Amino acid sequence: MNKPIIHSWFDTATNTVTYLVADPVSKRAAVIDPVFDYDHKSGKADVASVEAVLATAEEQGYGIDWVLETHVHADHLSGAPYIKLKTGARVVIGENIRQVQQIFRPIFNALDVSGSGAEFDVLVRDGDSFKIGNLVCEVIATPGHTPACVSFKIVDAVFVGDTLFMPDYGTARADFPGGDARTLYRSIRKLLSLPKETRLFMCHDYLPKEGRSAFAWETTVGDELERNIHVNGSISEDEFVAMRTARDQTLAAPTLLLPSIQINMRAGKLPPADSNGVHYIKVPVSLPQGVAA
Repeated sequence: MNKPIIHSWFDTATNTVTYLVADPVSKRAAVIDPVFDYDHKSGKADVASVEAVLATAEEQGYGIDWVLETHVHADHLSGAPYIKLKTGARVVIGENIRQVQQIFRPIFNALDVSGSGAEFDVLVRDGDSFKIGNLVCEVIATPGHTPACVSFKIVDAVFVGDTLFMPDYGTARADFPGGDARTLYRSIRKLLSLPKETRLFMCHDYLPKEGRSAFAWETTVGDELERNIHVNGSISEDEFVAMRTARDQTLAAPTLLLPSIQINMRAGKLPPADSNGVHYIKVPVSLPQGVAA
């Protein structure tokens, strides 16, 4: 059985990994969780990261058919529209994007957002499959971090999004709107029921306070079961929920949370331009009771 060829890029600004996954026979490919470069202090954006992916695809003779989003990211902007523009690739996300849009549309008064997921080309659900060339890509619904989280299984490789991190860093937070620690635990157990030799590819890596000094983003089911500090084989559901709930209460919001959600729920597109032709990111402001705006 042919295994996918996997190229990866680590974005140090957001600790995000972008993958280019190709069928070695047909040379058809998919890009998973592409990063669009964005400087929050200046509002300037760039396509250097996605251009690096496209350059490798061209060098290797790959045709990109898909852009796969594991979820609506809260820590980086998606490069999906640029890849679609350059290649005609179809953008895929879990069907519960509808729920995510319905949660955040009123928060940002984003009246242009459909609430139906229509901004994306393909909505997938648990058990769906499609082909990347001759390779079968299977969809595993893994909600908990967000309602729309899915993992993509391509032969022996599973791209897990934010559901899991490397064993020495643990698991994703579950305190975003629509997130749920108990649901996350059950999604993780679904992944860890796969054969122990199954390769797992993370969406992010953060260095633990003690231990390794180099970033890493590939592990296995067996390694997670044995060593994951939050959810190894001996951790019960109730223990995990208690730990995750307490830990999440100590976490600050991601730096790019507000721009990321507004753009990524639109399949990576900017909010509509104002009358002056400029696109703006909204920042909802909550004032103390009794304070006039």
